[in-house]
Amino acid sequence: APGTSIPPSSRCWHRGIPREPGARWLETGCQSCTCQGGRVLCDAVSCSIPCSHPLPAPAGGCCPTCSGCLHEGVARAEGDVFSPSDGNCTVCVCLAGNVSCLSPECPPGSCPSPSLADCCSCAPEKCHFRGRTYAHGARFSLDGDDCTTCVCQGGEVECSFTPCPVLDCPQHQRHLGPGQCCSTCRDPPAPAGCFLDDNGVEFPVGQIWSPGDPCELCICQADGSVSCQRTDCVETCPYPIRIPGQCCPDCSAGCTYMGRIFSNNETFPSALDPCLSCICLVR
Repeated sequence: APGTSIPPSSRCWHRGIPREPGARWLETGCQSCTCQGGRVLCDAVSCSIPCSHPLPAPAGGCCPTCSGCLHEGVARAEGDVFSPSDGNCTVCVCLAGNVSCLSPECPPGSCPSPSLADCCSCAPEKCHFRGRTYAHGARFSLDGDDCTTCVCQGGEVECSFTPCPVLDCPQHQRHLGPGQCCSTCRDPPAPAGCFLDDNGVEFPVGQIWSPGDPCELCICQADGSVSCQRTDCVETCPYPIRIPGQCCPDCSAGCTYMGRIFSNNETFPSALDPCLSCICLVR
């Protein structure tokens, strides 16, 4: 009641600290102590753990916590999904300090799918194909066809063709040889002549022609190339005659006089003096 005092005999002294009657406190080592009638009574802290995989008590605490999970010595956070070290495809989840694990149902004998073969002790199903039996994962070719590769996957056979490279030659130059899976490009045929892009004329191999200049001659080579060479004129005379279409002037055909051509021994009046008569003499 107000105004009353607690008898000194009811207080407790513990390690030099006064404690009121009925007081409770926590001592080192997770000891729970109380003051009763001047005496200090201590007991070990009793922890109620409502989960299967509690985490160790945090620093300064005495009781484990269920705000996570401790599984196989590894702390897991709330909601973590993990697989145990020897789980064989087992999946576990941490929920409120409890660890729940699920394992795949393994059928007896052969596995219905290749993925179960990695998790279960069952053997993957073999493939029966064209009278032969192949183990799971086996690769083989069709009879007489090395261009097709097949693989056995959990009782099913999947076949695919050998991929071929992209060819950069036209269709008529492609060739598929015996025993080959992919076509190859043939060597282009040897040129049968020379094709000139400027005028669209094709000359056979060995053909000789003049490209427009009578002093230049060209020949079509066997490899389809064109070789040209100019003609050097060595004959000279005082009055050469140039005949259209010929490269070199002709000194034996006659004479040229004032732009006109006269044959050998031909006489003609002089253009400067009508009383003079001229004659062409080839020497």
